[in-house]
Amino acid sequence: MERPVSEPVEIRVEKRFRHPRERVFDAFLDPSRVGEWLFHTPDGVMERTDYDPRSGGSFAIFERRGADLARHFGRFVEIERPDRVVFDFWVDEAPDEPTRVTVTFAAEDEGSVVTLTHELAPAWAAYAERTTAGWTMILDGLARTMGD
Repeated sequence: MERPVSEPVEIRVEKRFRHPRERVFDAFLDPSRVGEWLFHTPDGVMERTDYDPRSGGSFAIFERRGADLARHFGRFVEIERPDRVVFDFWVDEAPDEPTRVTVTFAAEDEGSVVTLTHELAPAWAAYAERTTAGWTMILDGLARTMGD
């Protein structure tokens, strides 16, 4: 019998980019292009992207996926150009327990490495694999948007 998870579950996704970290950092926070990659699925239709990338700013991203409307919300906690972005994240309008996402941008050779860490609340532990796949798809979408 599995014991319930009582500690946050940390997932981690890394993606290498051929662009300098400053360029990737700026692309990550670009409100005019966020709908092209953040929570964007191959068959989804982006309906709304409100993105205010500043400490204390928030985001609301809605994508139509067939008959469903996927709704993602967050609040930026920390933005340190070009090193890191930290935000609280939830998928419902009134979060009971937002989760913390930290994205770091590191120089590597002539390109960069983005590392995304998501601290899932214990109640979401069963979704760790699905969450990892989702963030991998999102960072791949950012790379495509940047021409990587």
